[in-house]
Amino acid sequence: MNKKKAIVLGGSSGIGKAIVDSLDKTDFDIVNPSSNILDTSNIEQIKEFIEREKVTDLLVLNTGGPPAKDFFSISEDEWLQYYYQLFYGFVYLLQNIRVNDDGYIFLISSHTIKNPENKLILSNAFRVALTSVLKTLSKIYAERNISCINIAPGPIKTKRLLNLVDDIEKFEASLPMKRAGDPYEIGRFIKAIVNNEIKYLTGVTINFDGGLSNYLF
Repeated sequence: MNKKKAIVLGGSSGIGKAIVDSLDKTDFDIVNPSSNILDTSNIEQIKEFIEREKVTDLLVLNTGGPPAKDFFSISEDEWLQYYYQLFYGFVYLLQNIRVNDDGYIFLISSHTIKNPENKLILSNAFRVALTSVLKTLSKIYAERNISCINIAPGPIKTKRLLNLVDDIEKFEASLPMKRAGDPYEIGRFIKAIVNNEIKYLTGVTINFDGGLSNYLF
């Protein structure tokens, strides 16, 4: 029996690596391109990747986030770079990689899609746009029993969080659970969804923020 295939983008560190490690002992062969092979801001690299990987059973859309910047200091080049990295690069992959029936698509976005932060406006803007695309696709894919799930992490203890926060201990003490999240909690969550063939959970955004957010919906 042939194993199913999982493509996990950004799987060399942080949340992506935790997902790869969590799926490692499942019934999936994992394709885990490094950022040198697949930079989602580089359309030519994306096209080359698609030539090699046209079909999958599980697709995880994940990439590093942009720097924290004041709105008026963001350059035109930065707007264009992160438009491709956080939005159009993923859209192109979704248009050109076939996800098999009964498959899964996971988007790793950010809690800022519902709780925008002033200094993360690049992330806010493009991740919200991609969330809208995935929500629409969830209805199209539903008849093929493909689940589309958006995971919106809050503070997760990765290099990115350490770069964004000046004093990590003080920051963690301010959080409801008095700690940042462990990337492997997200990895194990995805593994549980897939291993237990949970399919009716689709078109949703899962807030993975340890109770930090104040919004109801």
